[in-house]
Amino acid sequence: MSDETTGDPLQSLHLRARFYALARAFFADRHVLEVETPILSAAGNTEPNIESFTTHFSGHVDAGARERWLRTSPEYPLKRLLAAGIGDCYELGRVFRNGEAGGRHNPEFTMLEWYRVGWDHHRLMHETIELVQAALAMVGRRADVRVTTYRQLFVDALGIDPDQATVEALRASLAEFGIDPDGLVRDDWLDLLITHRLQPAFPTDRITVIHDYPASQCALARVRPGSPPLAERFELYLGRYELANGYHELNDAAEQRQRFERDNRVRRGRGQREIPIDERMLAVLDALPDCAGVALGVERLLMCLAGTDAIADVLAYPFSEA
Repeated sequence: MSDETTGDPLQSLHLRARFYALARAFFADRHVLEVETPILSAAGNTEPNIESFTTHFSGHVDAGARERWLRTSPEYPLKRLLAAGIGDCYELGRVFRNGEAGGRHNPEFTMLEWYRVGWDHHRLMHETIELVQAALAMVGRRADVRVTTYRQLFVDALGIDPDQATVEALRASLAEFGIDPDGLVRDDWLDLLITHRLQPAFPTDRITVIHDYPASQCALARVRPGSPPLAERFELYLGRYELANGYHELNDAAEQRQRFERDNRVRRGRGQREIPIDERMLAVLDALPDCAGVALGVERLLMCLAGTDAIADVLAYPFSEA
């Protein structure tokens, strides 16, 4: 059944509806509450590699900031709910990223994001595997699983220690691709090794989970002290597709503010617009309970279930036809 929806958007809508029902039952069985948070916000995502859509509110000025940002994920309002004591929760909804349109990307897409109080990223990665296996079972499939550290992945596949290798050594492993090095830093080369050398070799019927990333790639995750320090995050792949990104969540507002400000410095250096920081989220972040969270791209999962490389095959209408 895995290929029966390929090229048939109407059939893919049935597959999407079945997955939504499965996900809701999965979380209901685990007493994880479904919530809904705003799509428009006065704050945006500072991540330099993500661009947001904006719009302007024309109503009364007492309503708040006129410029509003379409969310790139529901992460910030979900964390505000967690800090308020909502407990385990999830949201299944649309998110928006500007400039990301093509065969495998659509500027609006669906994200499933959930948080587990009292969990770390290791425990959450196994629940994420369970959900993906349950989705595969809908189409009569099951995947092998490989869980590995970031460092071990590089050592096993490329013979490179990502903690010790020089930038020149990383570049040399990508020489065949003729990549323009202008403006690229160490983490960029590590990312390119994943996308160009490692990810394409992941077996189709395998779930690959990579955890414990370099501290420089911490995003909103905690950093575990050590030599070297490591970001407590994971990414889950099904075949060569990245499906999910999870963190043992940082709950230090001062540290998070520094990360947001660092993002905006990078943006300035690239000539990009600085993004308003989410002050409401920062105001309660110190009250965020110890928790882990993960975001899963629904279209990517549906593409894997449908056996297609074209995101248009799992959408009612792609961006070009909306």
